[in-house]
Amino acid sequence: MANTEKAKLFAEFPPVSTEQWEAVIATDLKGADYERKLVWRTAEGFNVRPYYRAENLEGIEFLGSQAGEFPYVRGTHNSNDWAIHQSVCVKCPKAANEEALKLLNAGVNSLGFCLCEADNIDAAFIDTLLDGICIPAVELTFGGKDFVPTANLIMDKFEAMGIEKDEIKANFIFDPIVKDLSQKGIYCCGDEQGTACYEAVAEFIKRTADYKRIRVVNVSGNIFSNAGSTIVEELAFSLAAGHDYLVKLTEMGLPIDLVARKIRFTFAVTSNYFMEIAKFRAARMLWANIVKGYNPEKPCSGKMFAHAVTSTWNQTVYDPYVNMLRGTTEAMSATLAGVHSLEVVPFNASYEQPDEFSKRIARNVELLLKHESHFDQVVDPAGGSYYIETLTKSIAEQAWKLFLEVEEKGGYVAAFKSGFVVEKVKASAAAKDKNIATRRQILLGANQYPNFTEVVDSAVCECVVTRKDEANVLTPYRGAMAFEAMRMHVDRSGKEPKAFMLTCGSLAMARARAQFSCNFFACAGIRVQDNTFFHSLEEGVAAALEAKADIVVVCASDDDYAEVAPKIKEMLGGKAILVVAGAPACAPELEAQGITNFINVKSNVLETLKFYLKELGI
Repeated sequence: MANTEKAKLFAEFPPVSTEQWEAVIATDLKGADYERKLVWRTAEGFNVRPYYRAENLEGIEFLGSQAGEFPYVRGTHNSNDWAIHQSVCVKCPKAANEEALKLLNAGVNSLGFCLCEADNIDAAFIDTLLDGICIPAVELTFGGKDFVPTANLIMDKFEAMGIEKDEIKANFIFDPIVKDLSQKGIYCCGDEQGTACYEAVAEFIKRTADYKRIRVVNVSGNIFSNAGSTIVEELAFSLAAGHDYLVKLTEMGLPIDLVARKIRFTFAVTSNYFMEIAKFRAARMLWANIVKGYNPEKPCSGKMFAHAVTSTWNQTVYDPYVNMLRGTTEAMSATLAGVHSLEVVPFNASYEQPDEFSKRIARNVELLLKHESHFDQVVDPAGGSYYIETLTKSIAEQAWKLFLEVEEKGGYVAAFKSGFVVEKVKASAAAKDKNIATRRQILLGANQYPNFTEVVDSAVCECVVTRKDEANVLTPYRGAMAFEAMRMHVDRSGKEPKAFMLTCGSLAMARARAQFSCNFFACAGIRVQDNTFFHSLEEGVAAALEAKADIVVVCASDDDYAEVAPKIKEMLGGKAILVVAGAPACAPELEAQGITNFINVKSNVLETLKFYLKELGI
């Protein structure tokens, strides 16, 4: 369409000012508080407005740059063909090799070999592991315990194969700062200052200096997210850890261009859909500016190499197939944001070793996004969105503010050792836990809309739902664990407590509150018996006693409770716990008559359910 035609088209629609929009919204709110009703107060330290306009983009400096241009907000390359990554746990090299070859034939083009459980690794072990794999056609990632000798064996293999150096795409997971110190409290080398670790990393960087597509340092930012951090904290602490590597390795005499090109970032991607898209865009911009501060010879040294892994924090053991949906939306965020590579965690990874089915579903998510949805054909589709651009700016500002706070404490390692990092993450995790307990944050299948009839598989170990909490280290956990531990305790108690919905009074309110109450009690594994409607209280109580209900939930309207609740209490005669669904104005009068149990949308679901289980002797 020609510019003149566009002008004619838009001339038919008179401009509407922000003041006019706000006036209409104020009218629709009918006096309700605008800020409370429409403004989202995020855990990231900034508020999100209900809508954005072109004027909100004024003053955003990074607008106008293209993919492949500094500061790389829109991507590091003019392409979005991300690598589909899947990991292989290596115990036996032959079995791992067979699995790897199957994955490559199933659409994977980025393999991760976890060598943590492998023993007696020698040259023959590496030969067997990589047998038949066309090295130039696939990206390889290696990690494990006591990893330096193994990494050198792998490099010996590459050199012996005589492959062109630029054709080898490989990542070695050296991360003494986050993966080791932050999770274990000590460096893997046992040195208080980590000198031996940094020296080993520096030597390996020197060995791979001529290999432009080999990364040596991996900043495991996903650890922060899976320990309960906010998006801003994950980004800021990852950048701070990456900066510590720049400082320590350049101080050892390595040039900034070499060090920066050897760093790889791994981030978790959560279900916070638009915020995650903005996070990766902000991450690239901030890292580019950090590296720029060292005056590299080549501007491209500031390009962030970002690998994404779908979150494990929000995976659930109960109703685990929902994890497939979580992984799908998370994969969409990562790929739309332009990551280098992505791994979708299998839906059952939180409670058992993933099988062929769960692995196939995980990689098929990416294959669908690439080959059927064509996400790889568009670079930064979110670019220009008033909302996403503003989120990118807000996340970048807050992350940079926290990054500078860490730097003022002497850098990441110093801030971690002082307890600052763990204190921040644990505070964020506690806030998330509270939101889950009160249902301000929903984990489907755990604290809302559980599968009523599900009983956890006997193969699921109790340690799966037992949360560890160690001093001054980052400990990944899952947000659903508290609910799962409670429900598993009920499942394995040998008892089957029952909650009976006594629906009466106003039919519409009775049904709504019965549905709410069924979901409420089923979260603890309490068997629920819903009922359409009882025409008399006598009929309802008789049915409840016949059903041998442990808990009777009276579901009616607020206006009905003053009359019906005391009568039901009298007829039950203490043979079941009476619960009122709602927060009626007559609650004080009911409490004066001995009716003290109420459930409503403001209840702490977790603590309330624990109370009832204790009352039932479970």
